[in-house]
Amino acid sequence: MNTPIKDHATASGEFNKDEDYVNWHDETLWFVRSKRDKAVFQIPEWEQLREAGSQIKNHGLSNMHDLLVQFEEKATQNGIKVHWAADGKEHNEIVLSILKKQGVTRMVKSKSMLTEECHLNDFLKEKGIEVIDSDLGERIVQMRNEPPSHIVLPAIHLKKADVGETFHIHLGTEKGATDPQYLTEAARQHLRDTFLTRKVALTGVNFAIAETGGFVVCTNEGNADMGTHLADVHIASMGFEKIIPKAEHLSVFLRLLARSATGQPITTFSSHFHKPREGQEMHIILVDNGRTTQLGRPDFRNSLKCIRCAACMNTCPVYRRSGGFSYHSAVAGPIGSILAPNLDMAKNADLPFASTLCGSCSNVCPVKIDIHDQLYKWRQVLVQDGHVSKVKAVGINSMATVLNSPKFFRTAGKLGRFFMKNAPFLVNNSMNPWYNQREMPEPPKKSFRDWYIREKGL
Repeated sequence: MNTPIKDHATASGEFNKDEDYVNWHDETLWFVRSKRDKAVFQIPEWEQLREAGSQIKNHGLSNMHDLLVQFEEKATQNGIKVHWAADGKEHNEIVLSILKKQGVTRMVKSKSMLTEECHLNDFLKEKGIEVIDSDLGERIVQMRNEPPSHIVLPAIHLKKADVGETFHIHLGTEKGATDPQYLTEAARQHLRDTFLTRKVALTGVNFAIAETGGFVVCTNEGNADMGTHLADVHIASMGFEKIIPKAEHLSVFLRLLARSATGQPITTFSSHFHKPREGQEMHIILVDNGRTTQLGRPDFRNSLKCIRCAACMNTCPVYRRSGGFSYHSAVAGPIGSILAPNLDMAKNADLPFASTLCGSCSNVCPVKIDIHDQLYKWRQVLVQDGHVSKVKAVGINSMATVLNSPKFFRTAGKLGRFFMKNAPFLVNNSMNPWYNQREMPEPPKKSFRDWYIREKGL
């Protein structure tokens, strides 16, 4: 989609024009968050699992080079062809070269946020390659020419009526149909031919095991299995941070992932791939695309521990009421807001500010990423490097001056109360972003400091 990128505030403002729709989006995601809570509270050792997952990931980040070399060696011994891609462009070129070698112009793909990050679909389309996304949510948004708005629930921004209209246009279903079973059956029939006729299938990777050279793909629909088991060539696209040291560590992450993502004990399908079957080719592409840079940032390296469960998105009050598209990034929400600036600070400078810093994201993260702390640190970096608007920079510097001086702070408080009481038009106008969204509070008669001094007789 070649549409102009709007900053988060502008895009979320448009999303909020339909209040009923926003409320539905908010409640739906909170329902998923509630399921997560019920699932994790049933496990007495949940916090120990989080700590174990965090420490395993810490070990992986600190030994990334050795683990990746070990994985390549083991995977190659297993008959898997290993490729390395420095960025999204190189990743896409590798995929295209495999397709050209096979002489095919059609490919089936299961969910992969890395390919969204690399804009693979658009790239292959320009090269004359047809790509069909087989994940139901991904297929729905692909028909609508939209990116996914959520990393686990790609079509969470759509209601049943929206899906019904999309299927009516693209699949010829009955107009006005909203029955989930009917629509799902239509999608099943539509995708069946795709699975049976595609020679090449691409999947993402949830976890790769250095010890064995194998990798795991987690799905709830079985579409990844259908695609890869029927295809002659399996391509797996993987950000290098998905590496874990040993097979025994999988049990920790499989217990953490589904509970955090959808409130399930485990994903319906956890498919283990170790080598190609007889007569099949298997390729895995290890992608950097800015990850090395992030790994070298002490304040932000922990973001690479992410297992893409989206728990932080489901709990975030800003994401729930602004929608995934307002983040103009492949990965939305709190985690996306600390990953995106690493790729392009200027383009994504608005995203770390799209947060209340309430800390709920960090509280639910299954691998204990300090998400809200990193959002705060990104704000400091972006301001210091000049990647915010002049108006915001002036406002931040002015506020720093006021907060650094008790005298200025007291004076500013008195002036603010005076003008809000005697000249409310000075703050109740379109120049005040706060007033644009809500009513200004009634000014207090005195500050807390004045009240405290009087009460204590100081």
